[in-house]
Amino acid sequence: MFSDAEAYERFMGRWSRLVAPLLVAFAGIDDHGRVLDVGSGTGSLAFAILKQKPHCSVLGIDPSEEYVAYAVSRNAFGARAIFEVGDGQKLRFADATFENSLSLLVLNFIADPLKALREVRRVTKAGGHVAAAVWDYGQGMRMLRVFWDAAVSIDPNAEARDEKHMHLCRAGELYELWNQAGFKNVEERSLEITTRFENFRDYWDAFQLKQGPAGAYVASLDHSRLQALRSEVKRRLGLSTENQTIDLSARVWAVRGTV
Repeated sequence: MFSDAEAYERFMGRWSRLVAPLLVAFAGIDDHGRVLDVGSGTGSLAFAILKQKPHCSVLGIDPSEEYVAYAVSRNAFGARAIFEVGDGQKLRFADATFENSLSLLVLNFIADPLKALREVRRVTKAGGHVAAAVWDYGQGMRMLRVFWDAAVSIDPNAEARDEKHMHLCRAGELYELWNQAGFKNVEERSLEITTRFENFRDYWDAFQLKQGPAGAYVASLDHSRLQALRSEVKRRLGLSTENQTIDLSARVWAVRGTV
């Protein structure tokens, strides 16, 4: 689903780089010690932590060897950033290894998020913060909302693939998960960003990179259905020409709690 680091950067990287600093600020972590980045991907969150917290170091884990290699290639922070292949549901670290732990746009793709969260809690020191964010796929992530609403309008079978059905993407779901995992002082909040696309092609071409559920759906379409979807998406964006810039908002649900 997400396997090509360069393609992911073109599809979602522009968004994750904007939301990462907001999650770091919301997490409320102190500027010292080691931070675990669960599902570190191409490095957006790790690098945002290191920029905002110059006395912290970050260890990022991700199941994708390609993503880990990509993050390593982009690392401008030297030994303060380490990336390695790992499974958030089975962490290799001893109890209370990290001062704080964060995760960005990942938990809803983990098979057992509660198991992973309990592992993260185990390796985080008492008093440390654990924070995460997930897109509001149902209403707040307009790039995907326009796409899926267009897809369902011309292909009712696309309804089952719509990312609005993903778990943990609605208000209160992360809050409930954090309470289940035994955190204290749990708080959930929405964080919002806006991204500009230079033109319709800048927006549309990213969906043809086979990234995520939307990319997989596009890859399943024949030429005629793909063109019909393209036209419907353009109509729903309200574009009179394909050269117009497009500003789209996006919202994540963010949560934090104390070990």
